[in-house]
Amino acid sequence: MAAITIFGKGNMGQAIGDVFTQGGNQVSYIDSKDPVENLGEIVVLAVPYNAALSIAKANQAALAGKVVVDITNPLNFETWDELVVPADSSAAAQIAAALPDSKVLKAFNTTFAATLQSRKVGDQQTTVMAAGDDAAAKQDLAAALTNSGVAFVDAGSLKRARELESFGFLQMTLAAGEKIGWTGGFAVEK
Repeated sequence: MAAITIFGKGNMGQAIGDVFTQGGNQVSYIDSKDPVENLGEIVVLAVPYNAALSIAKANQAALAGKVVVDITNPLNFETWDELVVPADSSAAAQIAAALPDSKVLKAFNTTFAATLQSRKVGDQQTTVMAAGDDAAAKQDLAAALTNSGVAFVDAGSLKRARELESFGFLQMTLAAGEKIGWTGGFAVEK
């Protein structure tokens, strides 16, 4: 059992919290007006990219030593036609640079809230893919997801966050264009 703190109480924050709770973890939430204190071992940034980066920069000391999970897809929400981070980088890499003493992971960005809630994408189990440079941090996340109803796949180093973000971007634009549903998406079969 892990203590998990989630920044953000929106659809994704609530869905992720439900997954962790089902896995037997203790979950608490922080919103924009709450003090940043008593953080769990795993901290999830379930807010838009700019807010996540601001939280990281403002709370570097409080997040030191923590597993910090970035769930963002850094889209340009005005055009829905590009990512707003450099082509050779990712939101997770930008957040990791702001948090040199934290263990930053990219995860949950390739799932929709509805597929986390149902634990299904079509007939397949919802899979959380995670990228990061700290193997122990990925193991901690995988352990926290045990018995949660979702599968876990280690997607490699933090460099793979760029591909996960591109994948999430594609899935979101397809859903926004009504080519797939917000209750569906892509599944991973093992």
